Amino acid sequence: MMSDQPGIFGYLLAIVVLSSVALANAQEVVLTRSGATCADDPNCINRLHPAIPMVARAESGERVIFQTRLTGIADGPPGSTIHSLSGPVNIVGAKAGDTIAITIVSVEPFGSGTTTITGNSVLADQFIGEIGRSISWELGPDYATSEDIPNVRIPNRGFPGVVTVLPGPDQIATYLAREHAGVAAGGRGQLPEPINAAPVDVCGPESPIKEECVRTGPPREHGGNMDIRYHSAGTTIYLPCYIDGCGLAVGDVHYAQGDGEVAGTAIEMGADVTVQVNVLQNNKSLTRGPHYEGAGEVLSPSTKRFYATTGLPFKASGDVPPHLRYLQSPVAKELSYLSDDLFLAARNALMEMLDYLIEHHGLTREQAYFLASVAVDLRIGQLVDAGHINVTAIVPLDIFVE
Repeated sequence: MMSDQPGIFGYLLAIVVLSSVALANAQEVVLTRSGATCADDPNCINRLHPAIPMVARAESGERVIFQTRLTGIADGPPGSTIHSLSGPVNIVGAKAGDTIAITIVSVEPFGSGTTTITGNSVLADQFIGEIGRSISWELGPDYATSEDIPNVRIPNRGFPGVVTVLPGPDQIATYLAREHAGVAAGGRGQLPEPINAAPVDVCGPESPIKEECVRTGPPREHGGNMDIRYHSAGTTIYLPCYIDGCGLAVGDVHYAQGDGEVAGTAIEMGADVTVQVNVLQNNKSLTRGPHYEGAGEVLSPSTKRFYATTGLPFKASGDVPPHLRYLQSPVAKELSYLSDDLFLAARNALMEMLDYLIEHHGLTREQAYFLASVAVDLRIGQLVDAGHINVTAIVPLDIFVE
């Protein structure tokens, strides 16, 4: 047992100190991409379940190169967000109850990039006619550019949006119960869907467990679609193991993303993601979600100047924000102030930012929304001031090319 041993972060320090030389000579396991779609690729999955077989093995301390695919390409309907994940990998020696530390070593872009406005975006109700619309990006080693948004270049801040382990039987039961209940009440969610599922023999229409294979859209305790842009090279992510071998998978890689990914996607791309995995045995501290750590530079954008807007939880009386409509609350409808409503404050900050980008940088409404998804950061200002919580939207000004 680990009760009288250093905590999870102490273990990482020991790993770094004791194995710095070994890192340079670490063995590599490569999961190659192949085929036109995820369904054609034996190293690709887009559902999660403990019955999904492992496609590779990696020892603790080894490096794994995940050759990932561009999310959604040829794997679902237009504008879909089906994640194409590379894996899962059996981490040899890891047991259920252990923790694994996944250090992102490098993220190398593959192919071109896309950004799409999706139906689950923050302002989807205001962009109904544009849902499913995409723009393309040329991906250079340092910057991405798009003919659809001239005179803008987005710095390369590559990271995997999805880093996950396979859930165990108990986790599957918990996820299905709470997500079915939430959707039945009118909330948003992604319930099991066997159409376009991979692997098809485990999660497809003919499988007896097709209604148990959970979707990759929602992040959960196992990690998954966290879309945290700080998961870049040099960052270490800690995930719990629910089954022996853990079943590590990576995908949904982004060239760049603003905090919030407000249009529904970032600059999506295929990539070669190299990670190093270490097993931390019998550490069960990750009960509410994954942890991660890294250098402080990751948290601060390298921009010389910025412009920011703010949002508060105010609205017009008689209006019901989209995220509250399923509750059918007559009280919320008549109020012009919704105490402590973080999402409403975020929407207001974002709408102010779109107005600024349109007025001061000559962008169309759609261009501003695309740009906000890949470069604007939504951050919490405060949560304590008498229910009038504050969200700020920040755009780095040096993305604009004169």
